[in-house]
Amino acid sequence: MYQVVRKLFFTDCRCAGDTPEVYEELFARLDTNKDGKVDVSELRAGLAAMGIKAGKGAAEKIVSSGDQDKDDRLDFNEFSRYLKEHEKKLRLTFKSLDKNNDGKVDPLEIKQALADLGLDISTDGAQKILQSIDVDGTMTVDWNEWREHFLFNPATNLQEIIRYWKHSTVLDIGDSLAIPDEFTEEEKTTGLWWKQLSAGAMAGAVSRTGTAPLDRMKVFMQVHASKSNKISLVGGFKQMLKEGGVTSLWRGNGINVLKIAPETAIKFMAYEQYKKLLSSEPGKVKTHERFMAGSLAGATAQTAIYPMEVMKTRLTLRKTGQYSGMFDCAKKILQKEGLKAFYKGYVPNILGIIPYAGIDLAVYETLKNLWLSHYAKDTANPGILVLLGCGTMSSTCGQLASYPLALIRTRMQAQASLEGSEQLPMNLMVKRILEKDGFFGLYRGILPNFMKVIPAVSISYVVYEYMRSGLGIQK
Repeated sequence: MYQVVRKLFFTDCRCAGDTPEVYEELFARLDTNKDGKVDVSELRAGLAAMGIKAGKGAAEKIVSSGDQDKDDRLDFNEFSRYLKEHEKKLRLTFKSLDKNNDGKVDPLEIKQALADLGLDISTDGAQKILQSIDVDGTMTVDWNEWREHFLFNPATNLQEIIRYWKHSTVLDIGDSLAIPDEFTEEEKTTGLWWKQLSAGAMAGAVSRTGTAPLDRMKVFMQVHASKSNKISLVGGFKQMLKEGGVTSLWRGNGINVLKIAPETAIKFMAYEQYKKLLSSEPGKVKTHERFMAGSLAGATAQTAIYPMEVMKTRLTLRKTGQYSGMFDCAKKILQKEGLKAFYKGYVPNILGIIPYAGIDLAVYETLKNLWLSHYAKDTANPGILVLLGCGTMSSTCGQLASYPLALIRTRMQAQASLEGSEQLPMNLMVKRILEKDGFFGLYRGILPNFMKVIPAVSISYVVYEYMRSGLGIQK
């Protein structure tokens, strides 16, 4: 009987006047205990029996979206209202995808729609996405197939697929050189963008605080370690604990967290402006244009907040009693070294944006297309482990490429505060390191840096999801 209802509900000839009767028949079938309400378990069982593939947590999201009286169940009015509103949104989305108005969506239209939203995929990737919706095997999707796929799925549009694959900067691993997040026009007009940025900022703050001891160890080894002064991970931590106690492991974390908000805001605003300036077609941004806009936005944000970067390094390396806080640190740097001290190491820092952002984006795109080509079968949703894996690997590769420049930057920021340290420009510092420590001298501190990647990604993802939920952002 379920199959009969399913066929009735998704037939081509269904007209608006028949809708209440169809909804009533469907609701009666889902309401197995005949109490006039459909709960999550009834909805989940009913959808499965009808052969409708609902995503993980779909039944819960449908009930929470339609539940007006907050009793965790849907009565008939709530059920029919939800379906009507949902279908309206689906119809609008389908029309926006159907560029040639032939009543069908093909792989090229899917590819174009994703490209318009800042996600470039291969034709094979677009076909994989289409196959997850296409019922009759024609490699096109008509309105009935589109409605059948999404009506009992909380996704109202293609943005669910965008969110699956959008390379999000929410995976905070301590460096802020990645290309900013891409937001759709709907996210911008509804105000979702600031909620997502706020959730990402909070995730970054908690993640950086959780991995601060490893970050301090990285900076400590970058500046002090050499062939003649070997510092092991255990030895370094012992030295820090002896000098300043347990709390000393979090030195520099306050300003590291504080700079997230201004940097995120400046980068986002600059990115939107650079995209407008660089795009060859209004409203459409190609991959290379996105890369250029992202790199320039990163450079703009870094230029604005760079004095905080210098202070972070000085506060991280400070000895007990050297500075009483952030303002004292800024005051002493200004008095002793002048204004230009706040931009020491600026050049290698800006140069580091290009290899980091470029490799990060290229590796992510490669891994994404590889998964879509070889492993996407019934759905374009890769699952959280694949997403975290792709994001972590691409960020790690980006870090690996830009790490020597990050080390040079840190040493230049710190050298004035070290007793007897020579004030060397960038080229002479590289030469000195290569002469004394060889090529691997440019990778001092890489071990604690890599050790913090997985915990940082895990913490930032968990906090981000909690923040999304708290801010009412639909997954």
